Amino acid sequence: GRKVMVDLEHFFDGHKFDAGYALDCCRAAVDAGAEVLVMCDTNGGSMPWEVEEITRGAMEEFGGKVTLGMHAHNDCGLAVANSLTAAKAGVGLIQGTINGIGERTGNADLCSIVPSLALHVDSKMNCNEHLSEITSLSRFLDETLNRPPNRGAPYVGASAFAHKGGLHVAALERSPDSYQHIDPTKVGNQLRVLISELSGRQNILGKIKKLDLDIGDDAVVAERALVILDRVKKLESMGYTFEGADASVELMILHSTKGYCPPFRVLDYTAQVFDTNVDSASRVMALMENGQHSNDNGDRLGFSRNMARATVKVRLLDDPNHSSEEFLDRLEVSEGDGPVDALATALKKALSPSHPCLENLRLMDYKVRILDPESATRAATRVMIEFKDDETNEKWSTVSVDRNIISASLNALVDGFEYALKDVAATCELDFE
Repeated sequence: GRKVMVDLEHFFDGHKFDAGYALDCCRAAVDAGAEVLVMCDTNGGSMPWEVEEITRGAMEEFGGKVTLGMHAHNDCGLAVANSLTAAKAGVGLIQGTINGIGERTGNADLCSIVPSLALHVDSKMNCNEHLSEITSLSRFLDETLNRPPNRGAPYVGASAFAHKGGLHVAALERSPDSYQHIDPTKVGNQLRVLISELSGRQNILGKIKKLDLDIGDDAVVAERALVILDRVKKLESMGYTFEGADASVELMILHSTKGYCPPFRVLDYTAQVFDTNVDSASRVMALMENGQHSNDNGDRLGFSRNMARATVKVRLLDDPNHSSEEFLDRLEVSEGDGPVDALATALKKALSPSHPCLENLRLMDYKVRILDPESATRAATRVMIEFKDDETNEKWSTVSVDRNIISASLNALVDGFEYALKDVAATCELDFE
């Protein structure tokens, strides 16, 4: 009762070298009882027109006897194209991997193949009814493998349906199909309007509309959008980038809205780094030889832990339900693997008693870029931090720029924590001074 599936390794290269012998191998497999013949482009060097011609020939020979399949590698960047071409030529099975993960340059990416077959070819597949889950599947695999998602991945990437140019965004407002080939919700993704120096007023208006803010009449909203856009352009001239930091943009809009009350304010902070051995090479080697430091898997890392200490003092409403206007100042101290880790932990400790939902907040990524390396140690630093709410699975990113990397990091941290609390922030006109 078992179905035999034969993977014909190097089939396309072999067919181009000796077509007769390649087909004889197929006949032997069919005569022996194979029900599926999977034609493999093992080296990934076949062109789509070669795949079509060879596949059509194989279909004429074996199409009525067995199911033909396609297995493509991406060495020429054509694995998806070759797989779709084979499907057009008649194969009934396509092999691939989620996100195209595989040896060398990868295998055919099912996250591109399946939506293309379902939405552009109208193929009848059993998985069509679950197509809206493919984006979450792609990101789940990346998280499981602890690798950053490919933002530019077709269909499932964060930038797949992202738009920046003001003209594009204005057109999308009138006709969603004008600058996107499918409705992103069909694959579980979403439309994103990016804010940058290339943005138009329509981008900001789209953000305001999404936030459903009561700013005023259309004229007031349009004027506010221009002010925010001008601020974005000035900040980007300083090194900020908001294309991957939607949370910072939303906070900028909220802060310009009358009645918005930030849920907390950092009054002051300190960060200290201390050590007893500044000869890093000998210290690391000594620790590794003694096996004093390892990660959760037992691998020796050779890095010191808890060598930084931070204090953070915050002011926030004493009543998290905002039924009173009494302020509370809270000071917390924390140690960490570095100054930023210590600051993040101290800030979370200071805010969590009043906002328990922050216990679900997790820092996913921390990126640093030097903006003017010619300034050496005085260089401006851009910090971008990605956050995740483990309860809702929502992710967001914030950005900050400063010549002091600790200040830039704390500002991005504060924005990230404030964004997590934006829905519970008081609608008021309180003065934290």
